[in-house]
Amino acid sequence: MKERLREYFASHGIEYFSVLDYSDCIETGTKIIERAGFEPKSVILYLLPYYTTETVNLSRYAASLDYHLAISEINEGLEEILKAKFPEAKIKGYGDHSPIDERHAALISGLGIAGDNGLIINEKYGSYVFVGDVVTDILPELLGADSPVEIEHCEHCGACKRACPTGILRGEGVDCLSAITQKKGELTEGEEQLMREYNTLWGCDICQMACPHNKSPQKTPVRFFYESPITNLTRELLDSMSEDEFSRRAFAWRKRATISRNIDILSEK
Repeated sequence: MKERLREYFASHGIEYFSVLDYSDCIETGTKIIERAGFEPKSVILYLLPYYTTETVNLSRYAASLDYHLAISEINEGLEEILKAKFPEAKIKGYGDHSPIDERHAALISGLGIAGDNGLIINEKYGSYVFVGDVVTDILPELLGADSPVEIEHCEHCGACKRACPTGILRGEGVDCLSAITQKKGELTEGEEQLMREYNTLWGCDICQMACPHNKSPQKTPVRFFYESPITNLTRELLDSMSEDEFSRRAFAWRKRATISRNIDILSEK
């Protein structure tokens, strides 16, 4: 079964995955798994690299269509494969809003090391990776589960902490710049000034750009992230998007009003 999973992931351009005993994971969303309606026994976890290009005023992950769309498609395919082998199995896929601490699970799987900025650093793709997972009630040994490894950490060089615009990585701030750009309503003058200073209307990659492990980022082989790229989001581009087009972007969850406000803030430079 493990080889079948490897073949499936390879067909999507995914190289790094693991199978874990659910008991080795840290459950952070008990209610999430309660809603799934079964007792989880195993987790299939994978890294989804996303870096394709440099951007002007967006975080790199937002240059592509919403990555949740890619994770949903991959998870649906995984469910089909598992159901073919285990017809009675209960299976549920996640990405971000998961019943487990996905970062911890990826680290104990050896898929990367822990960065001081809170991100997973993969040996090939740096920290430009998402984590997807599928939780099942299939016995882990039937899926060829991996033994958890000791979590490794970065070298603590301090580059990410020094570069952090708000100082939150140094214990000095309240919000990171990415969180500021995603707030609804009015921002403070200081928050708006930070956005203008770093020319970002959505997200922040500054701690990642400062990390030595991201010096020469490897581009993703996942075709999804090359569809409909946006490197510089302008008023004209935003206004030209249909509701369907807008809904498929990573920043759509905060609605047009938030994005429109941020474009106005940057235009005041």
